[in-house]
Amino acid sequence: MGRKVNPIGFRLNINKTWESRWFAEGKEYAQRLHQDAEIRRLILRNATDAAIARVEIERDHNLVRVFVFTAKPGVFIGRKGAAVKELRQHLEKITGCKVDLKVQEISQPDIEATLVADNIARQLERRISHNRAMKRAVAQAMRQGAQGVKIMCAGRLSGSEMKRTEWMREGRVPLQWLRADIDFARSEARTTFGRIGVKVWIFKGESRPDTEDKVEVTEGAYVSE
Repeated sequence: MGRKVNPIGFRLNINKTWESRWFAEGKEYAQRLHQDAEIRRLILRNATDAAIARVEIERDHNLVRVFVFTAKPGVFIGRKGAAVKELRQHLEKITGCKVDLKVQEISQPDIEATLVADNIARQLERRISHNRAMKRAVAQAMRQGAQGVKIMCAGRLSGSEMKRTEWMREGRVPLQWLRADIDFARSEARTTFGRIGVKVWIFKGESRPDTEDKVEVTEGAYVSE
């Protein structure tokens, strides 16, 4: 089963959480879903050089919290925060309510699957050898503390006549182990020979859900926050 589904979706509510956290019903659910997609497209389109790993969204009644995880917060924020202020105005027009935009720095970008996959794809577009790009990404991830890395490139590699798939792996990547903290991402390189797909799996170690903080509530009990 672990080899047939997305590793992140396979571990939701175990050691992974949702990138959009809110509740809605009916037409409101569809509207918020489209808004979330538009928010992510706008952020990624306006900050292509900021190395954004992911965008998480939380909603209250009249407030939308947007968390942007980036390896280059200075590039994303801009001079004196001008880029963030302009982006917040656009997001408020999309959502129709107040937006709280928070930028969080990623301290180890070499073990973020999204950033690794995008980096390999950009190198392929610059006609760097896929073997060289994959070897460098694997070495840097293992140096940063990853316990296992697996990378796949598929397409007309090196301008070959036929499409082929090549893998590179170091360490272990237990896809069927639910406690395994595995980061996964896809990316595409648009080359003159066609599109080349890139997939990255990074095993960061064992991660168990926190059970010590759970409080058992008996029938008739009242718990206040």
